[in-house]
Formats: sequence, structure tokens, C-alpha cells
Amino acid sequence: MNYEKISISDFCKTGSGGTPSRRNLEFYKGSIPWIKSGELKEDIIYDSEEKISAEAIENSSAKIISNKAILVAMYGATIGRVAMLGVDAATNQAICNIIPDSKRADNRYLFYALQNAVPVLLSRKVGGGQPNISQTIIKDTKIPLPPIKEQKRIAAILDKADAIRRKREKAIELADEFLKSVFLYMFGDPVTNPKGWPEYKLSEISELKSGVTKGRKLDGKKTIAVPYMRVANVQDGHIIIDDLKEIEVLETDVEKFQLNVGDLLLTEGGDPDKLGRGAVWKGEINPCIHQNHIFRVRPDEKRILPEYLSKQIGSARGKRYFLSSAKQTTGVASINMTQLKNFSALVPPMSLQKEFCEIAAKLESIKNKMIDKLTNQEHLFNSLTQRAFRGDL
Repeated sequence: MNYEKISISDFCKTGSGGTPSRRNLEFYKGSIPWIKSGELKEDIIYDSEEKISAEAIENSSAKIISNKAILVAMYGATIGRVAMLGVDAATNQAICNIIPDSKRADNRYLFYALQNAVPVLLSRKVGGGQPNISQTIIKDTKIPLPPIKEQKRIAAILDKADAIRRKREKAIELADEFLKSVFLYMFGDPVTNPKGWPEYKLSEISELKSGVTKGRKLDGKKTIAVPYMRVANVQDGHIIIDDLKEIEVLETDVEKFQLNVGDLLLTEGGDPDKLGRGAVWKGEINPCIHQNHIFRVRPDEKRILPEYLSKQIGSARGKRYFLSSAKQTTGVASINMTQLKNFSALVPPMSLQKEFCEIAAKLESIKNKMIDKLTNQEHLFNSLTQRAFRGDL
């Protein structure tokens, strides 16, 4: 059944928050959660990075929003992100809060409907440097609005499907945490090195190389198109190959920048908390090269194994080193080849490294199966969502 689509403004109250003056430190010593748009990362928000006082509320445009209100990020890195308040809280001005008329709309139904409408919201964003979706755009957005009883039925079905999806996500997170615990148990804290493992500069135990530069002039020269690794492809602990792009390079470049199984790929920079982000190349595509914003580290596997080195660089030891030595500008940090070469790596006995890598490989196999199940569950959830808002559920 197709239900009439109604504008948000017809059955909801909307508003935005504000930022109390940073000059008054007392404003930020209260107990009221104050949520910034960048914190809209979970579906339900129970807490905030900062708290403000009642005085801050009185002396700014921030206001307390009731539990179960829907939040939409209007600009910033999380633009279009939809969440629901799990507590009474205030927000900054980059968040639109939406409170439905309880006689006409169910909060959970509205939450799912707005999530489903995100592509529409983003298609209407305006602005160049910092795109935004205004309150007006949100208020004008139309969603199907069946009778409240039907809304609750749809929300209950989606809640159950979402719960299964989240359990699978949690299982994957626990697998990652387990491997970190195994690493600490076998090798000790990599920051303090309590077991006294010998230390070597990364350049002493591996070959390091930057990648091919994009945009070079190759007029009149014989070229070949090959897949290449961009920064977006190299995540923390895994490689994304779904959206691989190709680049025109000289034939000699393919051999020069060719990735081999066991190469560790590290990004040059990005958000400060993501410095040292990298993963081991497992030969997913051949041939494949890498661009110059990615470092290729080819370990001497007689001395140090790629998977072990990857976990060490991704640990607190690596992150602290890169953060302390990186060049930082507004919100962005980067490292250069010299700094990477000087990273001091801990090198325990090869037998211990092999034992760890065997455990990591078994856990990776289990994790991949869980990821496959999660992917299937996400397809099911998306299918249910589409059917729900077409009136077919």
C-alpha cells in the first residue's frame, strides 16, 4: 500500500542548538550532555564528549532537547547522519533536532524514515567549501506516513533486523579486541617494551618506497592502465578493493611500483588519530601499484613478519611515534619517508612472531565469515527498509 508522503514540517517541530562561549570556562563544567555534529556516529546517542552547565544554556542559543528526539547533522564530516537521543541533551548549531507529534508519528519509525531519506537530503545540499543541508531542506523533506499503529509495526520489524545486524558488528569488534589482547599477552606493551625486545629502525629491517605520482605528463610515451591503491583503499587493518581505480603509467612503472604479497601499505596522512593507518597486501589483484600518498613497506621476512609488523605499527607505539613526529596543519597530520624510516620497531624471536601470525590468520578466517554474514544481514535490512517505505512490508 502506498501511503501519502508528508513534509516533516507538517507533523514535527524542528530546531537547532548553539555553542556557549568558550571564553567562559565555567560553561563547560556542568553535567548537561552537549553533542556536536561530529559525534553523530551511533544510532542512539547516550553521552557526549563535553558537558555544559545550566548557566551555559541560559546564556547561549543551546537548549535542552528531550530524550528520543531525532538529530540530523546539517554540515561537517557527518553531514546527513541521523541519530536518536537516548538522554535529554543539548546540541551545537550544526545539528537539527526533530520532535514529532506523538499522535501522528512514532519516533523509531521517523528515525528509520529519515535514514532512508538521507540520499535525498544529501542531493539537496548547498555550498562549496563546506556543503550543508539547512533546516528548511529537512523540514521540506517528505516521508510516507501511515497510521501510527502501522508505523509501530514497521519500526518493530526494522528494530529486530537491526538488532541482528548490530550483534554481528559487535562480534567482529570483539574479534579485533581479542587479537589485540593476544598481541599484548605475547609481546607485552609495545610502548614500554617490558620484555626488552631488540629495537631496529624500520629502514634496517625493510625496504620502503613511495608510490607513483598522479598527474605526470606522459605525452608521447607508451603507457599502460593498471589498478592502483589510493588512500581511500587503505584502511586500518584491511584493504578495500571494491572501488579500485586505474591510472595511466609507463610500462617501467609497473615493475617499479608493483605490490607483492606481504607488502605493508601505510597512508601518508589524514586525521591525526588515524596516523599509522595501514594493512598488509595479500595479492587481491595482480598487477596493482600504489600512489605517492601511500608508503610501501616490504619487510625482510627473515627478521620480521608483515602481519606482526602491521599490528605493531597500528598499536599505541606506532600512533604515538607518528603523532609526535608528524607535520600538522588544521585538522590534518602527515608523515614523510624519513620519519617512517626512523620508526623504532620491536623485533621479538621469529618463533613468537610466527605463532602470533598463525593465530591472526585463523582469527581472520573466522572474521571473514562473520563479515560475509554481516553483509548478508545488511542487504536484508536494506531490502526490508525499502519495502517498508514503499508500503510493501
